[in-house]
Amino acid sequence: MALYASRDDFRRFAREMGPERATNLRKAAASRSLSGSTFLSHSSKDDELVAGAISVLENHGAKVYVDEIDPEMPPYTSAKTAALLKTRIRDTSRFVLLASTNSKDSRWVPWELGIADGVKLPAHIALFPASDSHYEQSWASWEYLGLYDRIVWGKLNGYDGDVWMVLDEKSNTATELGKWLRGY
Repeated sequence: MALYASRDDFRRFAREMGPERATNLRKAAASRSLSGSTFLSHSSKDDELVAGAISVLENHGAKVYVDEIDPEMPPYTSAKTAALLKTRIRDTSRFVLLASTNSKDSRWVPWELGIADGVKLPAHIALFPASDSHYEQSWASWEYLGLYDRIVWGKLNGYDGDVWMVLDEKSNTATELGKWLRGY
């Protein structure tokens, strides 16, 4: 059975790496080359979960980009912000949405997902649910989220033990997270 990562899991992942490494990870994620990177979309209300999500993704080979401390972003949101985000989403190879109940209240998260949907193959977009428990799905209250694969933890044929994977719930198939991030 596949499990969603809980909000507590993301906090624990960040805590385990320590505050200095978490800060450095976030800084690196805002200043790296976009080529081959993974765009991590998230609600600002989920800021405490971002370092944990970056940790999981980067431990599987991703180079994660987050926009909040990108030096080219204007200090206040504007049309320039939107134009830069469109470029960043287009220029990265994968798009991951840290999906939570806060995501639906964000002005930017649904817009970023819509941009990604328009410029990327569906196989290059995944949701990384941040739920209150390992089975809870209130984060999935937007019907269109059912279009996208999910990053989950569980048993995958051909692997010993549990692994992070990208699950296509419609076909009940999955790809190991590292392979998905590298495009295999």
